[in-house]
Amino acid sequence: MTGKNQSVTLEFLLLGLPIRPQQADLLYALFLAMYVTTVLGNLLIIILIRLDSNLHTPMYLFLSNLSFSDLCFSSVTMPTFLHNMQRQVPSIPYAACLTQMYFFLYFGDLESFLLMAMAYDRYVAICFPLHYTSIMSPRLCLSLVGLCWVLTTFHAMLHTLLMARVRFCGNNVISHFFCDLSALLKLVCSDTRVNELVIFTIGGLIVVMPFLLIILSYARIVSSILKVPSARGIHKAFSTCGSHVSVVSLFYGAIIGLYLCPSADNSTAKETVMAVMYTVVTPMLNPFIYSLRNRDMKGALGRVFFKKKIPFCVRW
Repeated sequence: MTGKNQSVTLEFLLLGLPIRPQQADLLYALFLAMYVTTVLGNLLIIILIRLDSNLHTPMYLFLSNLSFSDLCFSSVTMPTFLHNMQRQVPSIPYAACLTQMYFFLYFGDLESFLLMAMAYDRYVAICFPLHYTSIMSPRLCLSLVGLCWVLTTFHAMLHTLLMARVRFCGNNVISHFFCDLSALLKLVCSDTRVNELVIFTIGGLIVVMPFLLIILSYARIVSSILKVPSARGIHKAFSTCGSHVSVVSLFYGAIIGLYLCPSADNSTAKETVMAVMYTVVTPMLNPFIYSLRNRDMKGALGRVFFKKKIPFCVRW
């Protein structure tokens, strides 16, 4: 990159993962297989929910949106990463970098909000089972989904516009495998106090608020179960919430470990590898978690693709 401001910043160089040359082909095949699995797994869930009328319920409305978000979240970074693994100079144009950053923030935030909506759905299903249908009305469910999409649009656009106004000069090498917000800020040579303020305030709320509300929902669920302890009630809670708890643990565990609780000796390479957990591994595992632990999804698979008359099991 030559020049002193962003108007002549034509491209960035992505360092990618710390991969040895002799391991490049093996890891390329591994990441390609993981990405294909992510796409096919999440597409399968979306198709099953769309085609099987028994799955037209609030929980599966949220799940179909979550699967679409996972598919897009992985697609924002993985195609570019796989393409750059086969290139001598792994570059990305300036405009494409900001676009990638926008959609990465967008679908990452969307997943966080959808997980929060799913936690509220489980809370109502277990704590107010007799009023579940009236509370989780189609209008409320669609409003929650729409709100998730709208809120993430504003947040991602805010960070992108703030990044577009700063100046880059000197080094144009991004120590990451995609255009991560924090990695880009390290290359800025102008004032970034506004960017950092927005990250720690609004950005922190976007991550922390849904996580705390999810914790609160499950605290109320546990409290409700303990009021009338029974083996049947505990089994119902685990079978209803187990998949969601697993996904929440994977998603927020990686993010909290990377951004909210970073260790002093965290190297750039270590942070990059940790980022793979929530950008690559989590979207790939979510379809397995929801299909293998969910009798309704397995039943829908049989009804849609094998034309078997498998009864639908209401689980709340």
